[in-house]
Amino acid sequence: MTVTIAVRLDKARFAAALAGTPREHQLFIAGTFGPAAEGRTIERLSPGHDERVGLYPQAGAADLDRALAAARKAFDDGPWPSLTGAERSRFLHKVADLIEERLEIFATLDSLEAGKPISQARGEMAGAVDIWRYAAGLARDLHGESYNTIGANKLGLVMREPIGVVSIITPWNFPFLIVSQKLPFALAAGCTAVVKPSEMTSGSTLLLGHLLAEAGLPEGVVNILSGYGPEIGGPMTTDGRVDMVSFTGSTRVGKAAMAAASGTLKKLSMELGGKNPQLIFPDADLDAALDAAVFGSYFNAGECCNAGSRLLVHQDIAAEFEAEFVKRSRQVVVGDPLDPATLVGALISPQHLAQVEGHVANARAEGAEVALGGNRLESEAGQFMAATVVAGARASMAIARDEVFGPVATVMRFASADEAVSIANGVDYGLSASVWSRDFDTAIGISRRLKAGTVWTNTFMDGAAELPFGGFRQSGIGRELGRNAAADYTEEKTMHLHCGPRTAWWLPR
Repeated sequence: MTVTIAVRLDKARFAAALAGTPREHQLFIAGTFGPAAEGRTIERLSPGHDERVGLYPQAGAADLDRALAAARKAFDDGPWPSLTGAERSRFLHKVADLIEERLEIFATLDSLEAGKPISQARGEMAGAVDIWRYAAGLARDLHGESYNTIGANKLGLVMREPIGVVSIITPWNFPFLIVSQKLPFALAAGCTAVVKPSEMTSGSTLLLGHLLAEAGLPEGVVNILSGYGPEIGGPMTTDGRVDMVSFTGSTRVGKAAMAAASGTLKKLSMELGGKNPQLIFPDADLDAALDAAVFGSYFNAGECCNAGSRLLVHQDIAAEFEAEFVKRSRQVVVGDPLDPATLVGALISPQHLAQVEGHVANARAEGAEVALGGNRLESEAGQFMAATVVAGARASMAIARDEVFGPVATVMRFASADEAVSIANGVDYGLSASVWSRDFDTAIGISRRLKAGTVWTNTFMDGAAELPFGGFRQSGIGRELGRNAAADYTEEKTMHLHCGPRTAWWLPR
Protein backbone atom coordinates (compact mmCIF):
# COMPACT_ATOMS: atom_id res chain seq x y z
CA MET A 1 0.00 0.00 0.00
CA THR A 2 1.73 3.16 -1.21
CA VAL A 3 1.87 6.26 0.97
CA THR A 4 1.57 9.49 -1.01
CA ILE A 5 1.59 12.22 1.64
CA ALA A 6 3.86 15.18 1.06
CA VAL A 7 6.42 16.47 3.54
CA ARG A 8 6.06 20.16 4.36
CA LEU A 9 9.12 22.14 5.33
CA ASP A 10 9.11 25.31 7.42
CA LYS A 11 11.63 27.65 5.78
CA ALA A 12 11.46 30.22 8.57
CA ARG A 13 12.22 27.59 11.19
CA PHE A 14 15.12 26.33 9.08
CA ALA A 15 16.57 29.83 8.70
CA ALA A 16 16.34 30.44 12.44
CA ALA A 17 18.06 27.12 13.23
CA LEU A 18 20.80 27.83 10.71
CA ALA A 19 21.45 31.25 12.19
CA GLY A 20 22.06 29.72 15.61
CA THR A 21 24.77 27.25 14.57
CA PRO A 22 28.27 27.60 13.10
CA ARG A 23 28.34 26.90 9.37
CA GLU A 24 32.07 26.97 8.74
CA HIS A 25 34.41 24.82 10.78
CA GLN A 26 38.12 24.29 11.34
CA LEU A 27 40.41 21.37 12.04
CA PHE A 28 41.69 20.95 15.59
CA ILE A 29 45.36 19.87 15.56
CA ALA A 30 47.97 20.24 18.30
CA GLY A 31 45.75 22.57 20.28
CA THR A 32 45.13 25.03 17.43
CA PHE A 33 42.29 25.57 14.96
CA GLY A 34 42.77 26.14 11.26
CA PRO A 35 41.93 25.17 7.68
CA ALA A 36 43.17 22.10 5.85
CA ALA A 37 46.73 22.38 4.59
CA GLU A 38 45.63 22.28 0.95
CA GLY A 39 42.71 24.64 1.50
CA ARG A 40 40.11 22.10 0.36
CA THR A 41 36.63 22.00 1.85
CA ILE A 42 33.60 19.71 2.03
CA GLU A 43 30.15 21.24 1.61
CA ARG A 44 27.31 19.58 3.48
CA LEU A 45 23.75 20.02 2.31
CA SER A 46 20.97 19.35 4.77
CA PRO A 47 19.26 16.06 3.85
CA GLY A 48 16.00 17.61 4.97
CA HIS A 49 16.24 20.94 3.14
CA ASP A 50 18.91 20.64 0.41
CA GLU A 51 20.65 23.80 1.59
CA ARG A 52 24.19 24.19 2.82
CA VAL A 53 24.44 23.68 6.56
CA GLY A 54 28.15 23.07 6.92
CA LEU A 55 31.51 23.73 5.31
CA TYR A 56 34.22 21.47 6.68
CA PRO A 57 37.96 21.50 5.97
CA GLN A 58 38.91 18.50 3.84
CA ALA A 59 41.96 17.16 5.61
CA GLY A 60 44.71 15.51 3.61
CA ALA A 61 47.89 13.55 4.24
CA ALA A 62 49.78 16.55 5.64
CA ASP A 63 47.00 17.31 8.13
CA LEU A 64 46.84 13.69 9.27
CA ASP A 65 50.62 13.58 9.68
CA ARG A 66 50.50 16.67 11.90
CA ALA A 67 47.65 15.25 13.95
CA LEU A 68 49.32 11.88 14.49
CA ALA A 69 52.61 13.53 15.36
CA ALA A 70 50.85 15.76 17.88
CA ALA A 71 48.99 12.85 19.47
CA ARG A 72 52.16 10.78 19.63
CA LYS A 73 54.16 13.60 21.23
CA ALA A 74 51.37 14.37 23.69
CA PHE A 75 51.34 10.74 24.79
CA ASP A 76 55.08 10.13 24.88
CA ASP A 77 56.20 13.47 26.32
CA GLY A 78 53.11 15.29 27.58
CA PRO A 79 51.49 15.38 30.98
CA TRP A 80 48.14 13.76 30.16
CA PRO A 81 49.03 10.05 30.63
CA SER A 82 50.67 10.72 34.02
CA LEU A 83 47.90 12.88 35.49
CA THR A 84 46.02 11.45 38.40
CA GLY A 85 42.63 9.92 37.84
CA ALA A 86 41.13 12.76 39.83
CA GLU A 87 42.69 15.34 37.51
CA ARG A 88 41.40 13.63 34.38
CA SER A 89 38.01 13.19 36.03
CA ARG A 90 37.72 16.93 36.75
CA PHE A 91 38.49 17.69 33.11
CA LEU A 92 35.83 15.26 31.83
CA HIS A 93 33.24 16.70 34.20
CA LYS A 94 34.04 20.18 32.90
CA VAL A 95 33.56 19.07 29.30
CA ALA A 96 30.23 17.49 30.25
CA ASP A 97 29.12 20.79 31.78
CA LEU A 98 30.14 22.70 28.64
CA ILE A 99 28.22 20.28 26.39
CA GLU A 100 25.17 20.67 28.58
CA GLU A 101 25.41 24.46 28.39
CA ARG A 102 25.44 24.26 24.57
CA LEU A 103 23.07 21.32 24.21
CA GLU A 104 20.72 23.10 21.82
CA ILE A 105 23.53 24.07 19.43
CA PHE A 106 24.85 20.50 19.31
CA ALA A 107 21.36 19.08 18.83
CA THR A 108 20.57 21.52 16.04
CA LEU A 109 23.83 20.74 14.25
CA ASP A 110 23.14 17.01 14.26
CA SER A 111 19.53 17.57 13.18
CA LEU A 112 20.56 19.79 10.28
CA GLU A 113 23.43 17.60 9.10
CA ALA A 114 22.01 14.11 9.70
CA GLY A 115 18.32 14.86 9.07
CA LYS A 116 17.31 13.44 12.46
CA PRO A 117 14.29 14.84 14.35
CA ILE A 118 15.27 17.70 16.64
CA SER A 119 13.50 16.13 19.64
CA GLN A 120 15.53 12.97 19.18
CA ALA A 121 18.76 14.95 18.76
CA ARG A 122 18.13 16.73 22.06
CA GLY A 123 17.70 13.39 23.77
CA GLU A 124 20.95 12.14 22.28
CA MET A 125 22.82 15.19 23.58
CA ALA A 126 21.46 14.63 27.08
CA GLY A 127 22.60 11.03 26.81
CA ALA A 128 26.05 12.17 25.68
CA VAL A 129 26.38 14.45 28.72
CA ASP A 130 25.56 11.51 30.97
CA ILE A 131 28.19 9.35 29.25
CA TRP A 132 30.92 11.98 29.70
CA ARG A 133 30.05 12.13 33.40
CA TYR A 134 30.11 8.36 33.69
CA ALA A 135 33.55 8.32 32.03
CA ALA A 136 34.68 10.94 34.54
CA GLY A 137 33.78 8.52 37.32
CA LEU A 138 35.68 5.67 35.68
CA ALA A 139 38.80 7.83 35.45
CA ARG A 140 39.08 7.54 39.23
CA ASP A 141 38.14 3.87 39.31
CA LEU A 142 40.90 2.47 37.08
CA HIS A 143 43.20 0.29 39.15
CA GLY A 144 45.50 -2.68 39.00
CA GLU A 145 45.74 -5.80 41.13
CA SER A 146 48.13 -7.28 43.66
CA TYR A 147 48.83 -10.93 44.51
CA ASN A 148 50.53 -11.78 47.79
CA THR A 149 49.57 -15.45 47.55
CA ILE A 150 52.20 -16.63 45.06
CA GLY A 151 54.93 -17.26 47.61
CA ALA A 152 56.35 -15.91 50.84
CA ASN A 153 59.12 -14.06 49.03
CA LYS A 154 57.12 -13.02 45.97
CA LEU A 155 54.68 -10.26 45.15
CA GLY A 156 52.73 -9.92 41.92
CA LEU A 157 51.46 -6.58 40.67
CA VAL A 158 49.24 -6.06 37.62
CA MET A 159 49.42 -2.48 36.40
CA ARG A 160 47.01 -0.79 34.00
CA GLU A 161 48.65 1.66 31.61
CA PRO A 162 47.01 3.72 28.81
CA ILE A 163 47.44 1.94 25.51
CA GLY A 164 48.70 5.04 23.69
CA VAL A 165 47.43 6.88 20.61
CA VAL A 166 43.89 5.92 19.58
CA SER A 167 42.33 6.46 16.15
CA ILE A 168 38.60 7.10 16.63
CA ILE A 169 36.44 6.85 13.50
CA THR A 170 32.72 7.57 13.84
CA PRO A 171 29.68 7.26 11.51
CA TRP A 172 27.05 9.69 10.29
CA ASN A 173 23.92 8.28 11.95
CA PHE A 174 24.68 9.32 15.56
CA PRO A 175 27.50 11.84 15.10
CA PHE A 176 27.89 13.20 18.61
CA LEU A 177 26.49 10.32 20.64
CA ILE A 178 28.94 7.79 19.22
CA VAL A 179 32.04 9.95 19.62
CA SER A 180 30.87 10.32 23.23
CA GLN A 181 30.84 6.54 23.60
CA LYS A 182 34.54 6.46 22.72
CA LEU A 183 36.57 9.62 23.33
CA PRO A 184 35.84 10.29 27.03
CA PHE A 185 36.79 6.73 27.97
CA ALA A 186 40.05 6.93 26.01
CA LEU A 187 40.80 10.19 27.83
CA ALA A 188 39.82 8.70 31.18
CA ALA A 189 42.43 5.98 30.61
CA GLY A 190 45.15 8.53 29.81
CA CYS A 191 45.28 8.00 26.03
CA THR A 192 45.62 10.61 23.31
CA ALA A 193 43.51 10.53 20.17
CA VAL A 194 42.95 11.47 16.56
CA VAL A 195 39.24 11.66 15.76
CA LYS A 196 37.61 11.51 12.32
CA PRO A 197 33.84 11.99 12.10
CA SER A 198 31.92 11.16 8.95
CA GLU A 199 32.45 13.63 6.13
CA MET A 200 28.65 14.08 6.04
CA THR A 201 28.16 15.00 9.71
CA SER A 202 31.36 16.56 11.00
CA GLY A 203 29.97 19.74 12.55
CA SER A 204 29.23 18.67 16.12
CA THR A 205 32.52 16.79 16.51
CA LEU A 206 34.52 19.74 15.18
CA LEU A 207 32.64 21.99 17.58
CA LEU A 208 33.61 19.64 20.40
CA GLY A 209 37.23 20.67 19.79
CA HIS A 210 36.41 24.18 21.00
CA LEU A 211 34.95 22.81 24.23
CA LEU A 212 38.01 20.64 24.83
CA ALA A 213 40.25 23.67 24.38
CA GLU A 214 38.03 25.76 26.65
CA ALA A 215 38.22 23.08 29.33
CA GLY A 216 42.02 23.26 29.25
CA LEU A 217 43.02 20.12 27.38
CA PRO A 218 46.81 19.95 26.93
CA GLU A 219 48.12 20.47 23.40
CA GLY A 220 47.84 17.47 21.08
CA VAL A 221 45.87 15.21 23.41
CA VAL A 222 42.86 15.27 21.04
CA ASN A 223 43.07 16.15 17.34
CA ILE A 224 39.94 16.31 15.15
CA LEU A 225 40.00 15.99 11.36
CA SER A 226 37.16 16.10 8.87
CA GLY A 227 37.78 14.27 5.63
CA TYR A 228 37.12 11.19 3.55
CA GLY A 229 37.71 7.58 4.53
CA PRO A 230 40.22 6.54 1.85
CA GLU A 231 42.33 9.65 2.40
CA ILE A 232 42.14 9.94 6.20
CA GLY A 233 40.31 6.99 7.75
CA GLY A 234 42.37 4.32 6.00
CA PRO A 235 45.78 5.69 7.05
CA MET A 236 44.45 6.15 10.60
CA THR A 237 44.20 2.34 10.80
CA THR A 238 47.61 1.57 9.28
CA ASP A 239 49.98 4.23 10.63
CA GLY A 240 52.57 2.86 13.02
CA ARG A 241 52.11 5.76 15.41
CA VAL A 242 48.63 4.50 16.28
CA ASP A 243 48.26 1.89 19.02
CA MET A 244 44.51 1.24 18.86
CA VAL A 245 41.59 1.81 16.48
CA SER A 246 38.03 2.36 17.70
CA PHE A 247 35.61 2.24 14.77
CA THR A 248 31.84 2.33 14.38
CA GLY A 249 30.31 1.81 10.96
CA SER A 250 29.22 -0.83 8.49
CA THR A 251 30.42 -4.41 8.66
CA ARG A 252 31.87 -4.05 5.16
CA VAL A 253 34.08 -1.13 6.16
CA GLY A 254 34.87 -2.80 9.48
CA LYS A 255 36.30 -5.81 7.66
CA ALA A 256 38.47 -3.49 5.56
CA ALA A 257 39.66 -1.69 8.70
CA MET A 258 40.52 -4.98 10.34
CA ALA A 259 42.54 -6.09 7.35
CA ALA A 260 44.33 -2.74 7.17
CA ALA A 261 45.22 -2.77 10.87
CA SER A 262 46.64 -6.29 10.68
CA GLY A 263 49.91 -5.01 9.24
CA THR A 264 50.83 -3.45 12.59
CA LEU A 265 48.68 -5.71 14.83
CA LYS A 266 46.82 -2.85 16.48
CA LYS A 267 44.15 -3.40 19.05
CA LEU A 268 40.72 -3.03 17.46
CA SER A 269 37.34 -2.17 18.90
CA MET A 270 34.55 -2.22 16.33
CA GLU A 271 30.79 -1.75 16.60
CA LEU A 272 29.33 -2.76 13.26
CA GLY A 273 26.04 -3.70 11.64
CA GLY A 274 23.00 -5.51 12.94
CA LYS A 275 19.82 -7.29 11.86
CA ASN A 276 18.08 -7.35 15.19
CA PRO A 277 15.02 -9.50 15.91
CA GLN A 278 12.12 -8.85 18.23
CA LEU A 279 10.46 -12.16 19.15
CA ILE A 280 6.81 -11.76 20.09
CA PHE A 281 5.04 -14.67 21.81
CA PRO A 282 1.26 -15.10 22.22
CA ASP A 283 1.27 -14.21 25.93
CA ALA A 284 3.10 -10.91 25.39
CA ASP A 285 1.66 -7.53 26.31
CA LEU A 286 0.75 -6.84 22.69
CA ASP A 287 0.11 -3.15 23.20
CA ALA A 288 3.60 -2.67 24.59
CA ALA A 289 5.17 -4.98 22.01
CA LEU A 290 3.52 -3.12 19.14
CA ASP A 291 4.72 0.23 20.41
CA ALA A 292 8.27 -1.11 20.77
CA ALA A 293 8.09 -2.70 17.32
CA VAL A 294 7.14 0.65 15.77
CA PHE A 295 9.85 2.43 17.73
CA GLY A 296 12.50 -0.17 16.94
CA SER A 297 11.68 -0.12 13.25
CA TYR A 298 11.52 3.62 12.62
CA PHE A 299 13.66 5.31 15.27
CA ASN A 300 16.30 7.47 13.54
CA ALA A 301 14.57 6.61 10.23
CA GLY A 302 15.83 3.06 10.70
CA GLU A 303 19.38 4.34 10.12
CA CYS A 304 20.49 2.53 13.23
CA CYS A 305 22.68 -0.55 13.66
CA ASN A 306 20.49 -1.41 16.63
CA ALA A 307 17.18 -1.16 14.77
CA GLY A 308 14.70 -3.80 15.92
CA SER A 309 12.94 -4.09 12.59
CA ARG A 310 13.04 -7.88 12.14
CA LEU A 311 9.73 -8.81 13.77
CA LEU A 312 9.25 -12.51 14.49
CA VAL A 313 5.63 -13.09 15.54
CA HIS A 314 4.01 -16.32 16.71
CA GLN A 315 1.54 -17.62 14.15
CA ASP A 316 -1.34 -17.62 16.65
CA ILE A 317 -1.27 -13.82 16.91
CA ALA A 318 0.44 -12.91 13.63
CA ALA A 319 -2.63 -11.73 11.69
CA GLU A 320 -3.81 -9.50 14.52
CA PHE A 321 -0.30 -8.19 15.16
CA GLU A 322 0.42 -7.42 11.50
CA ALA A 323 -2.85 -5.54 11.02
CA GLU A 324 -2.30 -3.44 14.13
CA PHE A 325 1.37 -2.87 13.27
CA VAL A 326 0.41 -1.47 9.85
CA LYS A 327 -2.22 0.72 11.51
CA ARG A 328 0.30 2.13 13.98
CA SER A 329 2.95 2.56 11.31
CA ARG A 330 0.55 4.90 9.50
CA GLN A 331 0.65 7.15 12.56
CA VAL A 332 4.42 7.67 12.35
CA VAL A 333 4.98 11.33 11.49
CA VAL A 334 7.57 11.68 8.72
CA GLY A 335 8.51 15.28 8.20
CA ASP A 336 10.67 18.32 8.75
CA PRO A 337 13.54 17.33 11.06
CA LEU A 338 13.24 20.66 12.87
CA ASP A 339 9.57 20.13 13.73
CA PRO A 340 9.27 18.87 17.33
CA ALA A 341 6.35 16.66 16.27
CA THR A 342 8.42 14.75 13.69
CA LEU A 343 9.25 11.14 14.51
CA VAL A 344 11.10 10.24 11.30
CA GLY A 345 13.21 12.84 9.53
CA ALA A 346 15.18 12.74 6.31
CA LEU A 347 17.43 9.95 5.08
CA ILE A 348 21.10 10.83 4.98
CA SER A 349 21.56 11.13 1.21
CA PRO A 350 19.80 10.58 -2.14
CA GLN A 351 22.07 7.60 -2.79
CA HIS A 352 21.15 5.97 0.49
CA LEU A 353 17.42 6.54 -0.11
CA ALA A 354 17.78 4.78 -3.47
CA GLN A 355 19.51 1.84 -1.76
CA VAL A 356 16.70 1.48 0.77
CA GLU A 357 14.10 1.61 -2.00
CA GLY A 358 16.09 -1.07 -3.77
CA HIS A 359 15.87 -3.39 -0.76
CA VAL A 360 12.08 -3.04 -0.76
CA ALA A 361 11.85 -3.60 -4.53
CA ASN A 362 13.95 -6.77 -4.23
CA ALA A 363 11.72 -8.03 -1.43
CA ARG A 364 8.67 -7.54 -3.63
CA ALA A 365 10.42 -9.36 -6.46
CA GLU A 366 11.19 -12.30 -4.14
CA GLY A 367 7.52 -12.64 -3.30
CA ALA A 368 7.10 -10.63 -0.10
CA GLU A 369 4.15 -8.27 0.32
CA VAL A 370 4.77 -4.56 0.83
CA ALA A 371 1.85 -3.94 3.18
CA LEU A 372 2.63 -0.26 3.67
CA GLY A 373 4.87 2.36 2.12
CA GLY A 374 7.96 1.33 0.22
CA ASN A 375 8.27 4.66 -1.56
CA ARG A 376 9.88 8.05 -1.15
CA LEU A 377 7.60 10.90 -0.15
CA GLU A 378 6.88 14.05 -2.06
CA SER A 379 8.78 17.07 -0.77
CA GLU A 380 9.99 20.38 -2.13
CA ALA A 381 13.46 19.46 -0.86
CA GLY A 382 15.34 16.71 0.91
CA GLN A 383 14.87 12.94 0.86
CA PHE A 384 12.11 11.32 2.88
CA MET A 385 10.70 7.81 2.88
CA ALA A 386 7.43 6.47 4.17
CA ALA A 387 7.31 4.07 7.09
CA THR A 388 7.35 0.71 5.33
CA VAL A 389 6.07 -2.73 6.31
CA VAL A 390 7.17 -5.86 4.45
CA ALA A 391 4.97 -8.83 5.34
CA GLY A 392 5.00 -12.45 4.29
CA ALA A 393 8.77 -12.57 4.28
CA ARG A 394 10.71 -15.82 4.54
CA ALA A 395 13.88 -16.15 6.58
CA SER A 396 15.87 -16.91 3.42
CA MET A 397 14.97 -13.61 1.73
CA ALA A 398 17.53 -10.82 1.53
CA ILE A 399 15.12 -8.40 3.22
CA ALA A 400 15.13 -10.71 6.25
CA ARG A 401 18.91 -11.12 6.36
CA ASP A 402 20.56 -7.91 5.12
CA GLU A 403 20.83 -4.65 7.03
CA VAL A 404 18.48 -2.21 5.26
CA PHE A 405 19.31 0.89 7.33
CA GLY A 406 16.05 2.62 6.56
CA PRO A 407 12.47 2.88 7.88
CA VAL A 408 11.57 -0.65 6.81
CA ALA A 409 10.12 -3.34 9.07
CA THR A 410 10.02 -7.01 8.07
CA VAL A 411 7.38 -9.26 9.64
CA MET A 412 7.84 -13.04 9.75
CA ARG A 413 5.91 -15.82 11.47
CA PHE A 414 7.07 -18.71 13.62
CA ALA A 415 5.30 -21.78 14.99
CA SER A 416 7.50 -22.78 17.93
CA ALA A 417 10.14 -21.39 20.25
CA ASP A 418 12.81 -23.49 18.56
CA GLU A 419 11.87 -22.10 15.16
CA ALA A 420 11.92 -18.54 16.52
CA VAL A 421 15.43 -19.00 17.92
CA SER A 422 16.61 -20.60 14.70
CA ILE A 423 15.35 -17.69 12.62
CA ALA A 424 16.68 -15.11 15.06
CA ASN A 425 20.17 -16.62 15.11
CA GLY A 426 20.21 -17.48 11.42
CA VAL A 427 21.93 -14.32 10.17
CA ASP A 428 25.53 -13.11 10.17
CA TYR A 429 24.90 -10.47 12.81
CA GLY A 430 24.42 -10.56 16.57
CA LEU A 431 24.10 -7.05 17.94
CA SER A 432 20.81 -7.05 19.86
CA ALA A 433 17.46 -8.77 20.23
CA SER A 434 14.27 -8.56 22.23
CA VAL A 435 11.91 -11.16 23.69
CA TRP A 436 8.27 -10.39 24.45
CA SER A 437 6.53 -12.76 26.84
CA ARG A 438 4.88 -12.57 30.26
CA ASP A 439 6.12 -16.09 31.01
CA PHE A 440 9.37 -16.07 32.99
CA ASP A 441 10.65 -19.35 31.54
CA THR A 442 10.02 -18.19 27.98
CA ALA A 443 11.47 -14.72 28.46
CA ILE A 444 14.64 -15.83 30.23
CA GLY A 445 15.06 -19.17 28.45
CA ILE A 446 14.82 -17.67 24.96
CA SER A 447 17.02 -14.71 25.92
CA ARG A 448 19.80 -17.10 26.96
CA ARG A 449 19.64 -18.90 23.61
CA LEU A 450 19.90 -15.79 21.44
CA LYS A 451 23.33 -14.94 20.01
CA ALA A 452 23.38 -11.20 20.60
CA GLY A 453 25.40 -8.74 22.63
CA THR A 454 22.26 -7.22 24.20
CA VAL A 455 18.93 -8.96 24.77
CA TRP A 456 16.01 -6.96 26.10
CA THR A 457 13.02 -8.57 27.75
CA ASN A 458 9.64 -6.87 27.35
CA THR A 459 11.27 -3.64 26.20
CA PHE A 460 13.49 -2.49 23.37
CA MET A 461 16.50 -0.15 23.00
CA ASP A 462 16.62 0.88 26.61
CA GLY A 463 20.13 1.67 27.74
CA ALA A 464 22.41 3.13 30.36
CA ALA A 465 26.06 4.12 30.44
CA GLU A 466 26.63 1.40 33.04
CA LEU A 467 25.72 -1.39 30.59
CA PRO A 468 28.21 -2.60 27.94
CA PHE A 469 27.18 -2.43 24.29
CA GLY A 470 28.53 -4.42 21.37
CA GLY A 471 27.87 -7.45 19.23
CA PHE A 472 28.54 -11.08 18.50
CA ARG A 473 29.86 -12.35 15.17
CA GLN A 474 29.85 -9.80 12.35
CA SER A 475 28.30 -7.13 14.57
CA GLY A 476 31.68 -6.24 15.97
CA ILE A 477 34.59 -6.84 18.30
CA GLY A 478 34.75 -5.60 21.87
CA ARG A 479 32.32 -3.52 23.91
CA GLU A 480 31.65 0.14 24.60
CA LEU A 481 30.21 1.66 27.76
CA GLY A 482 29.98 -0.30 31.01
CA ARG A 483 32.45 -0.48 33.86
CA ASN A 484 35.25 -1.74 31.59
CA ALA A 485 34.90 1.06 29.03
CA ALA A 486 37.98 2.96 30.21
CA ALA A 487 39.95 -0.22 30.94
CA ASP A 488 39.48 -1.23 27.30
CA TYR A 489 41.85 1.62 26.39
CA THR A 490 44.63 0.24 28.60
CA GLU A 491 47.28 -2.44 28.51
CA GLU A 492 48.01 -4.73 31.44
CA LYS A 493 51.61 -4.95 32.68
CA THR A 494 52.65 -7.66 35.10
CA MET A 495 55.35 -6.84 37.66
CA HIS A 496 56.73 -9.89 39.48
CA LEU A 497 58.72 -8.83 42.53
CA HIS A 498 61.17 -11.01 44.48
CA CYS A 499 61.81 -10.16 48.12
CA GLY A 500 64.79 -11.39 50.15
CA PRO A 501 67.57 -13.77 49.06
CA ARG A 502 67.03 -15.90 46.02
CA THR A 503 66.49 -19.56 46.88
CA ALA A 504 65.62 -21.21 43.54
CA TRP A 505 68.98 -21.40 41.74
CA TRP A 506 69.11 -22.85 38.21
CA LEU A 507 72.82 -23.63 38.17
CA PRO A 508 74.22 -25.91 40.88
CA ARG A 509 75.68 -24.04 43.87
